[in-house]
Amino acid sequence: MLFVFIKMLYKTAHITMNLKRTFGAILTVLGIIGLIYTGIGVINHSGQVTTLVVVGIIALLFFFTGISLIRNTKDEA
Repeated sequence: MLFVFIKMLYKTAHITMNLKRTFGAILTVLGIIGLIYTGIGVINHSGQVTTLVVVGIIALLFFFTGISLIRNTKDEA
């Protein structure tokens, strides 16, 4: 159901650009949350090292992917 809705939104170029920027913002926020979680875990020594490393790497990927989606999406009127 969700896939059909997203596919319907892709039919218009203007909506596609806004959808990409929105998805980029969501990824950026998730990356920031993951980095904060990793930082708190490192400071408090509360968690396995492997878990914190994996969460940190995924958070960095989300953060930089979101930033690049926001930055590289061109506005078309």
